[in-house]
Amino acid sequence: MGSERKVSFDLAAYVARVRNGPCFICAIVAADPAHDLEAIVYEDERHLAFLARYPTLPGYVLVCPKAHIEHAVRDLDEDGYLDLMRVVRRVALAVEAVVPSERTYLLTLGSQQGNAHLHWHIAPLPPGTPYEEQQFHALMSENGLIPWSLDQAGDLAARIREALAGA
Repeated sequence: MGSERKVSFDLAAYVARVRNGPCFICAIVAADPAHDLEAIVYEDERHLAFLARYPTLPGYVLVCPKAHIEHAVRDLDEDGYLDLMRVVRRVALAVEAVVPSERTYLLTLGSQQGNAHLHWHIAPLPPGTPYEEQQFHALMSENGLIPWSLDQAGDLAARIREALAGA
């Protein structure tokens, strides 16, 4: 796995962008063409799933409500939370059907200071990843990103959508 993570990440530029710019998820929901790498893999009336722009693992996907909701527990009623988690599970199973994984990490991150829009991360850990490169290490962009292109994003998104259609 270590050989796949070759691209360095400008963390300072990223932090400046997410703390001072508009909500990137709302921009994706609005189909802003500046977010072409975030290829959509799933969409329904209330939810969206898309590829991560800065993947640290192959098949890294984000799932979110379309509405700008900021807190996973307080801002959703029980039915809304469970509906979102059903989408997370469904998309995670499709990712696992397409991307070899030894384990799939599911977590929600974000901050009121940046990336406030609620979103869940689906991050499939490749088989054989050394223990020292698993868990938080595997998720941290500071440890490098997978080289990523628009063609690769389109191909992976199509395969995940196909797996979802067959589910």
